[in-house]
Order: sequence, then C-alpha cells, then structure tokens
Amino acid sequence: MLNRHQIMENLYELGMQNATELLILAFLSVTFLQSGIDKLSDWKGNLSYINSVFEKTFLKKSAPLLLTVVTIGELIGGFLTLVGVFQIYFYDSKNLGLLGAVICAKVLLALLFGQRIAKDYAGAMTIVIYFMVTIFGVYILSK
Repeated sequence: MLNRHQIMENLYELGMQNATELLILAFLSVTFLQSGIDKLSDWKGNLSYINSVFEKTFLKKSAPLLLTVVTIGELIGGFLTLVGVFQIYFYDSKNLGLLGAVICAKVLLALLFGQRIAKDYAGAMTIVIYFMVTIFGVYILSK
C-alpha cells in the first residue's frame, strides 16, 4: 500500500508527464462551462442577442434551437474535459478528455458557421483562436 507521500509523488509525476494535456483540458473546461452556465443564467438575454445576430439570415427562425444545441454542447464538452483532468490523474487515461475536446471543437465549428453566416468576421476570427487550441488538444490527447 502506498503512503501519502508516495501518492503525492505519483500524482506529481502524472501531472508533469501530462502537463500539456491537463492545461488544455483545464482551459477548455473553464471556457465551455463558463459559457454554457452564462447562457443558462441569462437565457432571455442570450436568445435576444442571437435573434438579433441572425435577424437577416436564413437561420432567424432556428435561433432558439441553435442556442439550445450550442448550450448543451458547451456544457457537455466542458464537463467531459473537467472529468478528463481527473481521469488522467486517477486512471492514466485520456478517453473522456479527448471526447470532450472533440465536442468542444464541434461547438466551435457551429459557432464559426453562425458568425460567418451573420457576416461577423471579427467574431469569427476570435473563434479561430479557440479552435486552434482545441484542435491541438484533440491532437495531443489522441496520441
């Protein structure tokens, strides 16, 4: 049986061996959970904003459904990346973190699509930055 010191040493070693994966998963977890929770806490405000963004596009009637799908995706992706951090530490496995990162990437693609349709090119550029980190996470977690 391992003593407390050995357990802490093993956790430290796992953390150092998987530092990149852990930091990316933590980043995605914070980003997506915060965004999903924000949408839930101010649903009416977010829906009003989305309606105004898509007002002159073919997506205007779909805005409530799109907001729902994106919010669910953000919450699931954020939760899985958070669980992925613990999975690396306690099971030396990256499966749930990888799944969460893939879901986050799909959410970002949906958001990018919406920004492009709405012709919000500055907003689309911001999403690309998040997407690059996420894709790097998918790549490194799949190794």
